[in-house]
Amino acid sequence: MKGNSYYWRKLHSLLGVIPLGGFILVHVLINFQSFERGPEGFMNGVHLVNSLPLKPLLEIFGIYIPILFHGVYGLYMAYQSNLNPGKYAYSRNLAFTLQRITGVITFIFVFWHFFNTRLQVYLGTITHDDLGSTMHQIATNPIYFVLYVIGVLSAVFHFSNGLWAFMISWGITVSPRSQKVSSKICMGVFVLVSLLFLLSLIAFRGDEFQGTASLVLALL
Repeated sequence: MKGNSYYWRKLHSLLGVIPLGGFILVHVLINFQSFERGPEGFMNGVHLVNSLPLKPLLEIFGIYIPILFHGVYGLYMAYQSNLNPGKYAYSRNLAFTLQRITGVITFIFVFWHFFNTRLQVYLGTITHDDLGSTMHQIATNPIYFVLYVIGVLSAVFHFSNGLWAFMISWGITVSPRSQKVSSKICMGVFVLVSLLFLLSLIAFRGDEFQGTASLVLALL
């Protein structure tokens, strides 16, 4: 793998933005419907995604395989990295360190979230209409809520800072000025997407999400 590390790293960088970055943005927009429109809006978003043609193939090749490769190879890169934020005291070195740390946290969080939600649907433990209730149970548990906040902030920072590195790696931002501007834009993305996710998580704490499945059936 060492001889082809350049190409593996380029692929790792690409998959972090396309398609995984797009998946994060779609995910936050669907979840934000819980804050903006309540259980009905959230379930409408869930049903919209589930009605997409070739959805199983999209999930396998557009989400699961990219996440698995990006996560496993990212752990390999983190293992090889030398984290010396104290030795090189400047903001980008700190961002580099946080990128590796949040990558590990995100990898664990994604699989935990997948286990709590999507995997349960596949196993038949819950249905898609129960996802609102499931998220309500998670969000109202103080320990889970804190862990989800940490996981969400880690995932969004990892994406946002990774987007900045992606634009450098792929020759989109070459000059120091363009990199400085893109850094501010990417941090703006971090703040905005984090806010939307946190508002969604707070919305799931509402009592109206307790009986989401029953509510949806009543609306049909």
